[in-house]
Amino acid sequence: MKCLSLPPPELYRICMTLPCRIRQLAVFLACKARTSWMPVLLVVCLPAHADVADTLQQVRPGVVGVGVFLPTGSPRANLLGTGFAVLDGRYVVTCAHIYAKPLDAEKNETHAVFIGRDRQMAVRRAEIVATDRPRDLVLLKIAGDPLPALQLGDSARAREGWQLYFTGYPIGSVLGLNPSTHRAGLAAIVPAFTPPPSATQLTARALKQARDSYEVFELDAIAYPGNSGSPVWHPDTGEVLGVVNSVYVKGAKEAALSNPSGISYAIPVRYVHELLERAGVAREALTR
Repeated sequence: MKCLSLPPPELYRICMTLPCRIRQLAVFLACKARTSWMPVLLVVCLPAHADVADTLQQVRPGVVGVGVFLPTGSPRANLLGTGFAVLDGRYVVTCAHIYAKPLDAEKNETHAVFIGRDRQMAVRRAEIVATDRPRDLVLLKIAGDPLPALQLGDSARAREGWQLYFTGYPIGSVLGLNPSTHRAGLAAIVPAFTPPPSATQLTARALKQARDSYEVFELDAIAYPGNSGSPVWHPDTGEVLGVVNSVYVKGAKEAALSNPSGISYAIPVRYVHELLERAGVAREALTR
């Protein structure tokens, strides 16, 4: 090899983190132009971080309101939470607890998805096609044209300390159909089950939770009831890593609005992948 100069040790360590072909190109150019071009080459080759505002423009069109629609009610549209489009855009993921109350068949009440902007709201009829109640997830199939689908990421790669974002409707449609986006630090990855302080407080429900325990994301962020179902996404890629489903409340349930704790929880998206597989819709959507 005719190259007589090597990059300084610090640059060498950075260079070795690059893909093989880029490393070969860096060595070739360094041989031709000594090391003066190496810092410039590394700046060009290193991956750039996306602007959060740009990523949000990709995420927001796929975020919708979810709830029920009552043709003869006042109001007719009742937005209860947030959802987001997946797969081919004809399916929406949200939280199961939003649909815990049965529909009023006598009044023709239906499950619904709400799309639009400000006061311009369109209602799409929806039906529940799959539910994972232990992990508080539900999959809806919507009528009409497909929506812009969000990409589902790999929540196993998530690391404590990451800064993530979630988009949803914290106070419903009070101010129109305008989703809000909040930053959320991934504070911890913890079991969904918290052992009671003493054996005397063990209940059948607590034992069931212990048996079916799974990990959730603890978020350093304030979320409100309308955020249930909000996608938690990565600022660089827009990939969904979790689904907001609960908040830590000190005292009565009303404190979630009047005195939020600043601690929220999200279901890792791995369980969304499992729900889609069990529902058998992932392959169907890909073949269309």
